[in-house]
Amino acid sequence: MRFHGLRRSRLVFVSILFAVAIALTNCATNQTQAPTTGGTASSPASVGALVFGSGGQPVNLEPGNITDGNSIYVQQQIYNRLMEFKPGTPDLEPALATEWSASPDGKTWTFKLRQDVKFHDGTDFNAEAVKFNVERWWDKNHPNGDRNAGKQYEIWQQIFGGFKDEPASVVQSVSVVDPYTIQFGLKQPFAAFPNAIASGFFGIASPTAIKKAGASYGTPGSLAVGTGAYVFKEWRTGDRVVLEKNPTYWEAGLPKINQLVIRFIQDPAARLAQIRAGQVDFTVDLAPDQKKELDSDANLQAVARPSFNVGYLALNPSYKPLADVRVRQAIAHAINRPEIVKAFWGELGQHNPHFLPDALSWANSTNLQPYPFDPQKAKQLLTEAGYANGFDLELYYMPVSRPYFPTPKPIAEAFAADLSAVGIRVSLKTKDWAAYLADRRKPPGYQSFMLGWTGDYGDPDSFYYAKYGPGSTDDIGNWKNERVFQLLNQGRATQEQAGRAKIYAEVDEILYKEVLRLPIVHSQPLLAQRKPITGWQTSPLGSEPFKKVSKQ
Repeated sequence: MRFHGLRRSRLVFVSILFAVAIALTNCATNQTQAPTTGGTASSPASVGALVFGSGGQPVNLEPGNITDGNSIYVQQQIYNRLMEFKPGTPDLEPALATEWSASPDGKTWTFKLRQDVKFHDGTDFNAEAVKFNVERWWDKNHPNGDRNAGKQYEIWQQIFGGFKDEPASVVQSVSVVDPYTIQFGLKQPFAAFPNAIASGFFGIASPTAIKKAGASYGTPGSLAVGTGAYVFKEWRTGDRVVLEKNPTYWEAGLPKINQLVIRFIQDPAARLAQIRAGQVDFTVDLAPDQKKELDSDANLQAVARPSFNVGYLALNPSYKPLADVRVRQAIAHAINRPEIVKAFWGELGQHNPHFLPDALSWANSTNLQPYPFDPQKAKQLLTEAGYANGFDLELYYMPVSRPYFPTPKPIAEAFAADLSAVGIRVSLKTKDWAAYLADRRKPPGYQSFMLGWTGDYGDPDSFYYAKYGPGSTDDIGNWKNERVFQLLNQGRATQEQAGRAKIYAEVDEILYKEVLRLPIVHSQPLLAQRKPITGWQTSPLGSEPFKKVSKQ
C-alpha cells in the first residue's frame, strides 16, 4: 500500500512529539520519583522486597468482578485458581484442583480438590468454598453477591454466556459431591471449560472474609483473602499494594521473597526511569521505542512476552452514524493501520485483518485481506451512507498503558488525524481507568473507544466468546448476530481442530465485514527487569504469579 508523503509527515510529527514527551517525562521522573518500600524518594528498592512496576492501579481485588490486567496482576499473587498454567505456556497444570475429568457426553466436569489448604485467615479451603465463590459470580440472587452495590461480574457472563436461569448460561449447576470434590453441570459440551475456569479472573477467595467485608470486599481499606503465595497487607490508593509472604503456603519453598510491592506507574517513561534508578525491580508494558534504552543499560534486561493479544478500536452501532456498516467500513479504510503500527510498535507489532493473534492462525479465514488504506474509498462509503460532510465522533482512549496499546493517547491522535482527513471530526476523551471500563457499558456507551484483549487460555473461544458472545457486547450497543452465537457454541462443542477451524473461519469473515471491533495490532509486549532478578517466566496469557521470582 502506498503511504502518501503528507500523511507520513503528520504521523512522524506525532511520533516526534511523543519521543520528546518521553524525554521530558524521564527528566521529570528522575527528580520526583515516589518512595517505594520506605526511605527517601531516591532510595533503591529494598533487598528484602521485590518491587513490580504495574501499568496502573487495579480496579479491585475481588475475583470474578474484574476484566482488566492490572487487577489480575495483583490477584495472581493473592489467590489460587482451580488450575493454573505452566510457566511460560497456555497449558494447564494442577493448583487447587489436583485432577479433573469430563463425562462421556461432555456436559459434566468433575474436579478433585487439594486437601490441607487454608485461606490466609486460617479457614479451610474445600468444595463448599469453591461452590460459594462460583455461585456469587453465577447467581444474581446470591445473598453475598452484593449486586445492589453495583457488582456485575461481567467476565462470568462474557465467558460462560449468562447467569443462573438465563437461557444462554453454559453452567446449569454447581454441586458439592464430597468435601473435596466439586462438579459442574453444563447446558452443552464445552471442551475448553477447564481452561476457562482457570483463567486469571477466577481466584478462590475466603467465604468468611467475603461475608465479613460485605460489599467493600476487595476495595482499598478492606480485605482480600485467598490461598496464594502472598498475603494482602495494604492498598495505598494511587500508589501501591503491599503483600507479604504466606508462611503456610501449600507449595513448599515458595514464595522466594518475603515482601512484594506492586507500584502503580501509569506512564511508560516513568516506569523506565524508575527501573533504571533501581526503585523498581521489574516492570511491564514499556513503549517499543524504549528497547534501545534497555539494551544500552548494563543493569537492565529486556524481556519479551509472547504475542497473544489484540488491540482494537471499538465502533458502537448504537450511535446513529455508526449504525450503518458502510460508515464502519469507511473508518477501516480511513485509518492507515499498517503505518500506525510501524510508527508506534516497530518490529514488536503486527497488523492483519484478523481478531485472533497468529498463535491461533489455524482458526482464521484464508480469504481475507486487510482493508486497504484508501481515503477516497472511505469518502465514497460515507457519501453513500448519507455523510458526505462527515460527522462528529467521540473517541475514548485509555488512561493507562496496556500490552496492546502501550502509548494510548498519541495512537489515538494518529487515528484522529486520519479520520479528520475524510471529514470525521474527532474529539478525544478519556477517564480514570476504573470509570473508563465501567462507563463504556452504561447505555448508550461510548461512541468509539480503544481497548484490547489478551487471551486467558489458548483457544479462539477466549477471544471470540468474551468479545462477541451472548452478553459480551453491551459496550457496542448489545450487537447481536444469531449466526455468530450459533457458530461460537458449535466451536465449543466440537473436539476436532479441523472442524473447529471451519467454524471459526466463518466467524472471522462475518466480523471482518461488520467492523465492530476493528483490529489495529497484535503486539509483542516489551517488559524489563534488573539483572539481579531471576525466576521470572512471562506468560503469553498476559500475567503470571511471582512466587518463583527472586533477586540477589
